Amino acid sequence: MKKYRNILSELGISEQEIDEKINESFETMFFAPRDVSIYRETTDGMGYMEDTGNIDARTEGMSYGMMMAVQMDRQDIFDRIWKWSMTNMYLYEGRCAGYFAWSCAPDGTKNAYGPAPDGEEYFAMALIFASHRWGDGEGIYNYSEWAKQILHDCIHRNGEGDKPGQTMWDLDNHLIKFIVEVDFTDPSYHLPHFYDLFAENCDECDREFWKEAASASREYLHHACHPVTGLCADYSAYSGEPMIFPEDKPFWNPQAFYRYYSDSYRTVMNMALDTSWNAVDPWQCENAAKVQTFFESLGDNWHRVPLRDGTLLDEEAMHPVGIIASNAAASLASWQEGASEEVIERAKRCVLKFWNTPLRTGNRRYYDNCLYFFALLMLSGRYRQW
Repeated sequence: MKKYRNILSELGISEQEIDEKINESFETMFFAPRDVSIYRETTDGMGYMEDTGNIDARTEGMSYGMMMAVQMDRQDIFDRIWKWSMTNMYLYEGRCAGYFAWSCAPDGTKNAYGPAPDGEEYFAMALIFASHRWGDGEGIYNYSEWAKQILHDCIHRNGEGDKPGQTMWDLDNHLIKFIVEVDFTDPSYHLPHFYDLFAENCDECDREFWKEAASASREYLHHACHPVTGLCADYSAYSGEPMIFPEDKPFWNPQAFYRYYSDSYRTVMNMALDTSWNAVDPWQCENAAKVQTFFESLGDNWHRVPLRDGTLLDEEAMHPVGIIASNAAASLASWQEGASEEVIERAKRCVLKFWNTPLRTGNRRYYDNCLYFFALLMLSGRYRQW
């Protein structure tokens, strides 16, 4: 059986303390009063994860909730969230048929009719793990078949049959898109450790694609992260460089292509989990150490928004607890045998800072606390391949 590193235990924290913190955090996020939790159960046997800052349900959060549920062995919660997703988010017709609407109102009304690819990849991985951990059921609870269907649709929806539309991955370079309509990407969407497992659990004809996607994403991240700071921007060109749009045709807030902002925090977490599961790219360990070095160098300014090159903006981070969580998770990569004592001690400080930080409260707690819980699972060796 695969062994998973428990950094919290290595720091002298007892298994009892670790279990209590994980269980208490899960109970708070899922079952505390409404002004504290982010999970909502409905009277019709369903449930959804609420983005408490925007008052909606997003495929990001729904798929995160399913991943948390399968890691915590809560099939009841998993099935409620999956049923809500299939009932309210799944697109059965139209240009994006076969995908999920990325945002819905709490009553299930669609706020959009297009997908966000990070939701699909988390849905697929959570379903694969559910199939392996609990076995397949019938209908929408035939987890493995739905995972295969999602993975098929992600790379075959290019005008196929009665489901027209665009693919979620660029079929030439094997890189995930930010949204299906554009030709650029989001570094935090790149999950090579998932793609390795997709290759083992998809339709046989698509196995080589997912193997190529894993290799392509690992290589892409080398270019998306700054060589000194280790930071990446929220979005980038497929080359990894920031996007440049004509001034008369701005597609997005130009700062989004230079800032280390909300989406970006996940990138170093993803590389840390890839290191934990696979340890195939030593560069990820070096980059994680750069990120931790950068933030520690900021001292009391760690919560200010930096550009990819480390230049600080006169702007406060929207998700400061998410920064603490991601910097701690990075220790799974930076704290390796052979690393310098300075790097290891810094990694330890990042983990202890996180351990002593509580879940976030207030309206913006949703995203921070999702990253917080994933960091807890990662650092305790509880984020596992089922």
